[in-house]
Amino acid sequence: MEFKNIESNPILDRLPKHLRQFIKPQDYEDYSAIDQAVWRYAMRKNVDYLSQVAHSTYIEGLQQTGISVDAIPNMYGMNRILKAIGWAAVAVDGFIPPNAFMEFQAYNVLVIASDIRQLEHIEYTPAPDIIHEGAGHAPIIANPEYAEYLRRFGEIGCKAISSAKDYELYEAVRHLSIIKEAPNTPQDQIDLAEKAVEDLQNNMGEPSEMALIRNLHWWTVEYGLIGTIENPKIYGAGLLSSIGESAWCMTDKVKKLPYTIDSTFQNFDITKPQPQLYVTPDFAHLSLVLESFANTMALRTGGPSAIKKLIHSQALGTIELSTGLQISGVFTNMIEHNGKVSYIQTTGKTALANRDKELVGHSTLEHADGFGSPIGKLKGINLAIEDMSPRDLRAYDIYEGETVTLEFENDIIVTGEIITGTRNLQGKIILISFKNCTVTHKDTILFDPTWGLYDMAVGKEVLSGYSGPADLHSFDLITHKVSSTTIHVKHSAEKLELIDLYKQVRDYREGTNPTISRTKVLEQLVNRFPMDWLLPIELFELAKKGNENELCNSILGHLETIKQNRPEVGHLIDDGVKIASQEIAV
Repeated sequence: MEFKNIESNPILDRLPKHLRQFIKPQDYEDYSAIDQAVWRYAMRKNVDYLSQVAHSTYIEGLQQTGISVDAIPNMYGMNRILKAIGWAAVAVDGFIPPNAFMEFQAYNVLVIASDIRQLEHIEYTPAPDIIHEGAGHAPIIANPEYAEYLRRFGEIGCKAISSAKDYELYEAVRHLSIIKEAPNTPQDQIDLAEKAVEDLQNNMGEPSEMALIRNLHWWTVEYGLIGTIENPKIYGAGLLSSIGESAWCMTDKVKKLPYTIDSTFQNFDITKPQPQLYVTPDFAHLSLVLESFANTMALRTGGPSAIKKLIHSQALGTIELSTGLQISGVFTNMIEHNGKVSYIQTTGKTALANRDKELVGHSTLEHADGFGSPIGKLKGINLAIEDMSPRDLRAYDIYEGETVTLEFENDIIVTGEIITGTRNLQGKIILISFKNCTVTHKDTILFDPTWGLYDMAVGKEVLSGYSGPADLHSFDLITHKVSSTTIHVKHSAEKLELIDLYKQVRDYREGTNPTISRTKVLEQLVNRFPMDWLLPIELFELAKKGNENELCNSILGHLETIKQNRPEVGHLIDDGVKIASQEIAV
């Protein structure tokens, strides 16, 4: 898959094909004049408020990333500017799988959901949108310490092992976010989707690595505060992009806690404002907590727990042995001995690699039906096979052409004729191939000579386990299929008429059509769309700048009528009127 209609750059060119499958063109012309007005209102309100409560990087970052308050950012333009700070951006359709999302970050690429929230959800939407991604995530990466944290988070996070239930929850959350943001979704459908998410969240069992690291991501990248408990500043994208919650989070109603690794176990609900938030003293502290968590992951701990996590995930994963041999596949079985792994088994396509490069002759074609091997030392011999010199190997008949019986600890026995051995660059033997081979564990046959040649992994222990393959080219990873896609409703004739009125006002403000009568637009608006509140604010701003007091008073009178009929938008109207006359430009 190539980048169709996407202007590339050296950072995007590095992306592997399996990540490119999630990228879509931004389709900038699809944004309506109402969409542009929603962006403009949210950004003007954000910049006005956040200049006081956000981390200083926020305003600087808007300038550095090419984000304007007046127009939805064009990602082609963003990429040209982001290139200067070593990053890039791509458009995707809503939520993508967590591992993929984090892997993009590892490549210094921001994932931006290019749709924009409806006017009805201007304060908050559970669906990722361009206000959240572009105006929330992008500005803060202008801070080098934070940018490195984000990259490192992606690098570690994409290796986190998920559970089978994690993917179910991802699909349920994605579905909920889509239907909540879609116009005219019946409330009973939303209620059902919310219950499905709630039921899954309440029945996840033991949290997986991915579930835990997603909590860290939420309480930092999405909803993080920085500074002191008494005087925190906002840096999390979820807060920076929510004109409602950015104000709410600064009140005493939201508990502020010091950011520590304990936040790993604090779950969150994307459909509600957060009751507590975590404050990091500085961006460097984020990386300290991340490394502490990484030390608990199978990526670094290895051993039986790593294999158990991979088996529980029911998904493609990799283990690395002490020799550097990497085994990638779906792990289905393990035998333990004295707290150590003594045998591993995969089912289905498996590939072997060293230093993330597939070994010649050990692709999924050669190991299409799975791979099993003893791990550990031979019984009664302190010297592991990997540590044996050529003389030692000869002494134990581990030599080409010899028929040998290798008895491992925990009664695993390998008997067969050795064909050859494979060594790594350091000269350590990492794989031994047999013919006429039988592998048994007590009374159980693990490999039968009729199954063909047998390849035995060499390694005294499992050092690491992680999600995904060692070599990205070993497996077909272009398989992502989503259960639902963002709903784009065709506009009714009435909605198109309203969009046209917004466009007239936008064209007037931008100088592309200065002959438009704003008084006439107001009359049409009052007659045809009396409860629309955002366009009157845009008209008020223009009238205020032009010192047209009579028009200003007419608009304010109309807005008072809307407030009486729609009290739920009263605060939005008041805030809009308040900032309408201010010069806000980034």
